Amino acid sequence: MKLTTILLGLAALFATTLAQTFTDCNPLNSTCPPNTALGQSNYTIDFLQNEMNSKVWNWTAGSAQYGSDGAEFIISTRGDAPTVKSKFYIFFGTVEVIFRAAKGQGIVSSIVIQSDDLDEIDWEWIGGNETHVQTNYFGKGNTTSYDRAEWVTVDSPQDEFHNYTTDWSKEKIDFYIDGNIVRTIKYEDANGGKNFPQTPSDVRLGIWAGGDKNNNNYTIEWAGGEVNYKDAPYTMYVKSLRITDAAAGQGTQYEYGDNSGSFDSIKILNNTAAIKLDGNDGESMVKRWQGLSETAKIAIGASVCGVALIAAIIFVFCCIKQRRAGKHERLLEDAKFEKDRAELLAFRAEMGRQRSEKLAMMQGAPTGQVHPSGMHTMNSGRGYQRY
Repeated sequence: MKLTTILLGLAALFATTLAQTFTDCNPLNSTCPPNTALGQSNYTIDFLQNEMNSKVWNWTAGSAQYGSDGAEFIISTRGDAPTVKSKFYIFFGTVEVIFRAAKGQGIVSSIVIQSDDLDEIDWEWIGGNETHVQTNYFGKGNTTSYDRAEWVTVDSPQDEFHNYTTDWSKEKIDFYIDGNIVRTIKYEDANGGKNFPQTPSDVRLGIWAGGDKNNNNYTIEWAGGEVNYKDAPYTMYVKSLRITDAAAGQGTQYEYGDNSGSFDSIKILNNTAAIKLDGNDGESMVKRWQGLSETAKIAIGASVCGVALIAAIIFVFCCIKQRRAGKHERLLEDAKFEKDRAELLAFRAEMGRQRSEKLAMMQGAPTGQVHPSGMHTMNSGRGYQRY
């Protein structure tokens, strides 16, 4: 039993190294260009709405397709191994992936955080294992021990999406599944810190055939057996991705100050422009919102709803107050109208009375005399002819 555990551990180390561990330039052995920093607090992409941009991502093998479940990493035939890595690096931080592993014996799905000097943090899913996922780490590519991998429980990783989060700091690495911590690696527990991942790292996603018949027997056994390519395609799904950089805002590049590979030897430079993420300059409000945790979103949403409720109450109160004021003004206007109307009717009645009196006086005055109105009375008899 002990021998089997050792062999499986060695197979896991070899398999991980074979699948993901590669670097274009190791700064511990030669002079390498600085790493491009993320340059902002977080980067978020929703693969239900967006595709990977070549300005941000580099496909080292194959490519992805996009469907109703997000980015699809597919093994269709032997030799397929779609793998992508970010063109930016983080110097400690958080990587959160909404992810569904591929089904299939011998198929390996992976999320890897890796530096140029081969510091590495891994999640790896075996297609035939429906209850566990392997967590692992390496320091400077050291694969001399077999006790670093640890399998943690997860429900139906090939059938259900889960949130797999790596929270990486100078002191420790925490692995989370759906917000629950499942493993912690402390700095001092990694060979006194010598094997603790601590240098600027990119983020990699990929799928590969660990059970290919050309791999060694240990790797095939670790992967769960040989792959049957007749059952292809095998598909790994990534719904969304959020990456934060603990050193955000301090600079745009990370440079190795010496060949020690320690975190305190890393220089943060600010000599270049920030990387353009998916065609945008800097961090948009949408990305900031997407980059927030669910708890923060709920808190902000509750605050916004509270403000909206208060605003609605104030609006209703003002409407009621204004309506009451309007009614009062209407009553005053109606009263004024009735008063003016009564005065007008009284004026008209008085004018009618005066006209009646004048007519009566004119009809009763003697002929030829001057009427008080200044008019002469006329006799329709002698001396006058009516025309």
